[in-house]
Amino acid sequence: MADILRFPARRDHRLRTALRSLDAALADQQAALAQFRAELGSLRQTVMGLQGSVVAYQGGLARLSEDTRGAAREARKLERTAEGWLKA
Repeated sequence: MADILRFPARRDHRLRTALRSLDAALADQQAALAQFRAELGSLRQTVMGLQGSVVAYQGGLARLSEDTRGAAREARKLERTAEGWLKA
């Protein structure tokens, strides 16, 4: 079996190889950054939707709280009326 010997690389060949590697790395970085920005945009939309849901939920809770207070007032009125009937 024959051994394959590499020819010594020339300085300008090494530089071209390094520049090609750098270009490839920059292209990969640019693609990753574009994907990251797209994901941030998606996250922003999701958070905005969540914010709207939370605001609606808070509004529903506020209405429920007011309805509960009203029902409690009415229950106390009925209780007083029943007590009045029992005394009579």
